[in-house]
Amino acid sequence: MTDENQAGLSSTPSANDGGQTSLPAHESEQLQQRITELLAQVAELHEAGKNKDVLEDLVVRLREANQNLVIATLSAQELQAAAEASHHRQEEFLSMLAHELRNPLAPVAMAAELLGKIMGAHPQIPKLHGIITRQVNHMTRLVDDLLDASRVVTGKIELKKSALPLSQIIDSAVETSRPFIDKRNQRLSIDLPVEPVVIYGDLVRLSQVFSNLLINATKFTPEFELITVSARKLGNAVAISVKDNGMGIAPEIQPFIFDLFTQGFRALDRSQGGLGIGLALVRTIAEIHGGTATVRSAGTGFGSEFTVQLPIAAEAAANQNPSAAKVSQARYYQILVIEDNADANDTLSDLLTLEGHATSAAFDGPSGVALAKENSYDIIICDIGLPGMNGYEVVKQLRHLALKPMPCFIALSGYNQEQNRHLATEAGFDHYLVKPIAIDTLLNLLASSVPQ
Repeated sequence: MTDENQAGLSSTPSANDGGQTSLPAHESEQLQQRITELLAQVAELHEAGKNKDVLEDLVVRLREANQNLVIATLSAQELQAAAEASHHRQEEFLSMLAHELRNPLAPVAMAAELLGKIMGAHPQIPKLHGIITRQVNHMTRLVDDLLDASRVVTGKIELKKSALPLSQIIDSAVETSRPFIDKRNQRLSIDLPVEPVVIYGDLVRLSQVFSNLLINATKFTPEFELITVSARKLGNAVAISVKDNGMGIAPEIQPFIFDLFTQGFRALDRSQGGLGIGLALVRTIAEIHGGTATVRSAGTGFGSEFTVQLPIAAEAAANQNPSAAKVSQARYYQILVIEDNADANDTLSDLLTLEGHATSAAFDGPSGVALAKENSYDIIICDIGLPGMNGYEVVKQLRHLALKPMPCFIALSGYNQEQNRHLATEAGFDHYLVKPIAIDTLLNLLASSVPQ
């Protein structure tokens, strides 16, 4: 058999292969490797397809989240704007309310001053004078608390700081709260460090802190009981405590006692009074002075102790800024009172006349300007909220006229906001007094402001 025939026979499928052609071993390996590679690529493509689906799903979710975030941001901005507008309206309303309440308070307060000048005219006058004075002071305090509540919420409490002996702060607070203590026949003990302690702060506001605590203690302490004010130095700070053995504070209320409008137990007759603002002011004023306010009470019936911690001033200036001495009246003045409230105008003019001053009265802006043009005055006391021409315009016109001598201009207003004071200063007022004014404050101001 020839080689060709053998070759042909070798290429013929055999029965053993089942009719299939056999591949060389190396080709079979290459084919298997290729198949493995293709399977791996298929798996990768399949995985990539799944990842693509995941990525597409994530993109959809991110888009939805972004849309929700945009909507939430816009909603938050709208809520913030609404809250700010609400706070602004609240502040404006409280300011207007205080102004409207102070207007009728002013003539009542001055009428009480006039009653005090004629104590001997009738045996009932001292009693009536005391009643009116106490109630006017109480109403004035409530009006001030309304405005302070707004300042606490908006954080607009402003400070006029100076170096103050701690004893001066406590003396001022005791002077304010003494009528409340005496009314309930309570005893007051004061224990301050022997060495002078100086605080750098606002006298009015710090006095308010401790008068609030003292008045609060008088409300919840039985008659004839003891209230203690004590202070101790703690490094570069001083801790001042007001302690009583009165009604105490329930444990569940203590964490919130310094929150605005929070009050503990109240009798149905509300004999303790107040608006739930005093302790919020205590904490706020302490904190803006770099201090803290805390409370401790074993519970209802076990009394309470409020502690205010304040930083001590770096420089020991205990003898600085002594309590203002009353300025003696050196002379009498020609005074023009411009006030549209007839009762307020009459009572203020009468009080000034009793002190020996010569007074003229005007009940609107144009009339006041006309009188100032015709006559020479040492002092012009002018209400801000006048009809026709407000107090700012009155003083601007009179300043423009260059009167000789130029009077001392004193503003009277029911508004007690910094922007009102700023407007008064810009208009040309020398001083700004908030109604109801104390006549002694006004007389001291006259004596110290007018050249001799």
